Amino acid sequence: MKHSLQSIFVFGFSVLPIIYLIRIDKITLLPDTFFNVILAVVVLTLWNEVHFFIVHRIMHLPFFMKRVHFVHHQSRIPTVWSVYSFHWFEALLLSTVPLIIMLFVPFSIVGVFLYPLASILLNYAGHCNYRFGDGYGNSWRLFGTHHNEHHSKGRANYGFASNALDKFYNCYIKRH
Repeated sequence: MKHSLQSIFVFGFSVLPIIYLIRIDKITLLPDTFFNVILAVVVLTLWNEVHFFIVHRIMHLPFFMKRVHFVHHQSRIPTVWSVYSFHWFEALLLSTVPLIIMLFVPFSIVGVFLYPLASILLNYAGHCNYRFGDGYGNSWRLFGTHHNEHHSKGRANYGFASNALDKFYNCYIKRH
């Protein structure tokens, strides 16, 4: 519970650097049209997949696993309660998803503020301990079936909502 509250605090305040950079004209915004809002949510969700995979792989290096990421892996069987159970440093790294890309790509601010909703829904899917589809990843590929295996085995399936990067980098384990 303590780690979850710390993470929620970190994620909640992660918008402050974005607001600051908008005010000093380092981040450009697009108009809040329906298309731009949807585009922002889709692009941020895809970017999150890459960002999360990189951060998650780093967290599994021995130094970070022993000092930081072990907090999240205390949940051997993922539940919706483990969604925010991170060490504060890991939460800080994960909270930079919109900040990093917004320095290079303009988005609708409404889309940026709606993105966390898509992210949390996908995160709940990955931690709800339910195997979507047939449970082998042959259907419902964008949901967290493979993340259950990550929590139980801990050595593969590093992706967020998709197993595409796990398959590309040959670190995907199918459920048996």
